[in-house]
Amino acid sequence: MARPIRMTQATDLVSRLQRVLLAVDLDCSCRTRLDGALNRFSSLEHRRQIRKALATAREHKDQIIARLAFLAELDEITESESDQTVFEEMALLFDEISIAAAEAAVAIRDAPLKAGNPIELTDLVETSE
Repeated sequence: MARPIRMTQATDLVSRLQRVLLAVDLDCSCRTRLDGALNRFSSLEHRRQIRKALATAREHKDQIIARLAFLAELDEITESESDQTVFEEMALLFDEISIAAAEAAVAIRDAPLKAGNPIELTDLVETSE
């Protein structure tokens, strides 16, 4: 299962850019504007990564809900069921739910939370990019 790109990579990129640009001789107003632009970029990237993680988790949640509807058929199966494929199909549904749940958990865990900065409600609102 592929792990999403973590926010630290975007933060590292901005930090490297800031170090390089620190050595460039810029006037104060230009440097202030540049620092502000880099900070805004970092913030926007942070929010984009959170939206992506939430979208991934929601997609897996929807997959789980769809499979749960099929699992309702488990209540109709008895010990005298002669078709062994029914049991294999039920087992596969449980496997698929397990995989979707694990992938959703990875997406949520990898959501780029800034240390010391709680997520604001506006970070969690789905907006277009």
